[in-house]
Amino acid sequence: MARRCDITGKGVMTGNKVSHAMNKTRRRFLPNVQNTRVMSDILGEWVRLCVTTHGLRTIEHNGGLDGFLLSTPNSKLPLEARKVKRRIERAQAKAAGQEASAEA
Repeated sequence: MARRCDITGKGVMTGNKVSHAMNKTRRRFLPNVQNTRVMSDILGEWVRLCVTTHGLRTIEHNGGLDGFLLSTPNSKLPLEARKVKRRIERAQAKAAGQEASAEA
């Protein structure tokens, strides 16, 4: 499993472990990545994502997966999030087209 968040793009960072004697040893800071399912209201289905706990809080703060993805520009989203956003936009356009044809 790649240790990278599908929503925020947060990944592994490196740094130093510093002992009491100030000896420095290289170490890795791993993000808290969880495999989870997030509900998309527009798609009407669960979407499986590898998301950090910070990413889950960001999704909830922005009103769910759909609200977060539609309000975030593509340049700030990782590839997996762009794929889900494209699916949501297509489903939204299809639903709008069906509503317009039903009114006519």
